[in-house]
Amino acid sequence: MASLGRQNILKIVREAPPGLYLDGGELGEILLPGKYIPRDLKPKDLLNVFVYLDSEDRLVATTEIPLVQVGEFAALKVVSVNRNVGAFLDWGLAKDLLLPFREHDKPLRVGDTVLVFVLIDPASGRIVASARLSRHLSSRPPLYTPGDAVNLLIGSQTPLGYNAIIENSHRGLLHKDRAALPLKPGQKVKGYIRAIGPGGKIDLTLDPPGAYKQVPSLTQQIIDALEKNGGRLDFDDSTPPERIRDIFQVSKNTFKRALSTLYKKRRIRFTRPGIELLKPGDFSPGASAK
Repeated sequence: MASLGRQNILKIVREAPPGLYLDGGELGEILLPGKYIPRDLKPKDLLNVFVYLDSEDRLVATTEIPLVQVGEFAALKVVSVNRNVGAFLDWGLAKDLLLPFREHDKPLRVGDTVLVFVLIDPASGRIVASARLSRHLSSRPPLYTPGDAVNLLIGSQTPLGYNAIIENSHRGLLHKDRAALPLKPGQKVKGYIRAIGPGGKIDLTLDPPGAYKQVPSLTQQIIDALEKNGGRLDFDDSTPPERIRDIFQVSKNTFKRALSTLYKKRRIRFTRPGIELLKPGDFSPGASAK
């Protein structure tokens, strides 16, 4: 049986002037309009299609791939707002996705990006979006353990950091000092479970487990970079985290630990901005590492 709002592998039943009719099981025959029929189609081929409702609420199929399916979270752009029904979102299909006013969590304008969950409205049977995310997150206790790798969808920014949706299921918090990158709502990143607190609250990080073990090899990497660059680098503990990640592939916290280690061993001094490689005997305290 075909599933509304999802990708389906369906069999061709017959051909007609409007296009191909596909076997939707209990949903009946579903039209794939002619403009979506693959050019290299063979008579007995099965088709991978997305099933949704057209502007007249008729079941149709498309070979286009939407940005999100029913049961998933995604960040979508507002393309229009109808003051009577709600906002319409671009989800990659010809017919825009409705975010009804009752499912808004704040006022929206054209051009805004909003994080939503996609569902089938139980009252109308239509595919709609909801920005009231808490209703659609799992209420089951998280089964993660610290160190687990997870896929994250970045949500709203808070004074502490970023809310993130974990594996399309639970909410977690990615603290600013563990983000190490400038993040945007809707961005997908790989992260790790740092800790699970009382009530199932999940603390996240972008650093893999045992990131502190990177410090010894990182200190040598910094020394090598200094030597190749004439003894000076324009990196220090005030360098933006995204630059550190681009060059050294570590978080800013890990980089600062490595700088602190080198400073305490009298291998570098801080030149503000940047650092300088020291030779034995020419250490001067200067500014301390943060």
